[in-house]
Amino acid sequence: MTPDVLMPDVLVLGAGPAGMAAAIAARGQGLSVLLLDENAAPGGQVYRALQRRDAADAQERRDAADAQERRDAADAQERAGKVLLAAFAACGAEARHGAVLWAVEDGPRVFWSENGAARSAAPGRLILAAGATERPMPIPGWTLPGVMGVGAAQIALKTAGLVPDGDAWIAGQGPLLWLYAAQALKHGGRFAGIIDLAPPGVVSRALRHLPAVLRGADYLAQGLLWQRAVKRAGVAVLAAREVAAEGEGRLEAVVFDGQRHPADLLLLHDGVVPNTQVTRAIQGCRHVWEQGSWRPELDGWGNTGSPGVMVAGDSGGIGGAAAAALSGTLAALEAARQLDRITTERRDAQARPARLSLARHRAVRPLLDAMFPPRPMAAVADTTILCRCEEVSAGQVRGAVALGCLGANQVKAFCRAGMGACQGRVCGPAVHGAIAAARGVPGEAVEPFRTRFPTKPLTLGELAALQA
Repeated sequence: MTPDVLMPDVLVLGAGPAGMAAAIAARGQGLSVLLLDENAAPGGQVYRALQRRDAADAQERRDAADAQERRDAADAQERAGKVLLAAFAACGAEARHGAVLWAVEDGPRVFWSENGAARSAAPGRLILAAGATERPMPIPGWTLPGVMGVGAAQIALKTAGLVPDGDAWIAGQGPLLWLYAAQALKHGGRFAGIIDLAPPGVVSRALRHLPAVLRGADYLAQGLLWQRAVKRAGVAVLAAREVAAEGEGRLEAVVFDGQRHPADLLLLHDGVVPNTQVTRAIQGCRHVWEQGSWRPELDGWGNTGSPGVMVAGDSGGIGGAAAAALSGTLAALEAARQLDRITTERRDAQARPARLSLARHRAVRPLLDAMFPPRPMAAVADTTILCRCEEVSAGQVRGAVALGCLGANQVKAFCRAGMGACQGRVCGPAVHGAIAAARGVPGEAVEPFRTRFPTKPLTLGELAALQA
């Protein structure tokens, strides 16, 4: 072990709600904490650039008294974020931003790139809080300039204050769609309409989950507030089964229900899935099929099957910002117990409030999963591109299945799906769903893309700077 290898008690990957909460709780137990995050500042996606937006938001609140309801729809989450960010800044954890993790070895030993050089650490415990990624929503024309994901639009809003204008449309389903719409309207954005692609009959199928959801009734109230704010702003909400983007060289129109509407911008959303790019490459870290996607198999404290490696937040299963923060706290308390800083009894006592709150926050998930199931890949046209990097169509994936390919890795070898720059991060769920649909089997019966380290690109110069 060289002197250049850092040895913190806990290394946390990700400065979103789960990562920040884990760092705060670990520091509260006297553990040394090193936190790595790719972004320039803490917050993750949900609290991205929140502190920098405070001044602008204060001026808006003074100047826009007629938009009170739109502000209330988005401000509750931001208030919670400010409290968490302030606690993280004061906790004493060492945070390194612009740090890109690309490998985890047994031990664990962690490797990342920072300021053009590769670095490593051998922490007592590793807590992975990589968050979620947006599920791809392949439609005809989705590769046209002018078509993007709601998640990307939300980043543009939070980091640069960019909002939709002109003939801008949103198409898809899920809570993030309504949250983003409320946030964009709050900041002066405009929409030509929202195309609601939620399948018919989901509300009736979801009603059986309603009694359990009453424990988290504030989630339902928040969602209804987002929808009400959008409708009160005069944005048309139109139900449809399918949508397509059309244009020569760039987006010019959206087509649904047999009608063609002018469009300058189309934002797509079909929910989010756990970010498992790192965990799927770690030996001994098993995964299970849940909520229409893969997630790491965890115990109640976030432990994986790989010694010393833990997972917290949405990368371990979609639950939202509040649930993510609570799971980060639980993982940190378990890490402190494993490192002999606290007893099992003290861990359990300190964890009890977080466990009770986490159960309440997770109570809404079955309802949301029933209301917003992934859109069926069987309906995607053969000509629609699934893998954007390699321009592999749905028809090519189905052709590979017809030749006998049973999983994503075999399909990858046959037609290069998932072999591009993103290494399957973007197209993985779409390719996986197309294979399952073509085979007529559930998602868990299809092997996902196999990931290997390094999971992110690095230069030979960065690697050479690493003293092994």
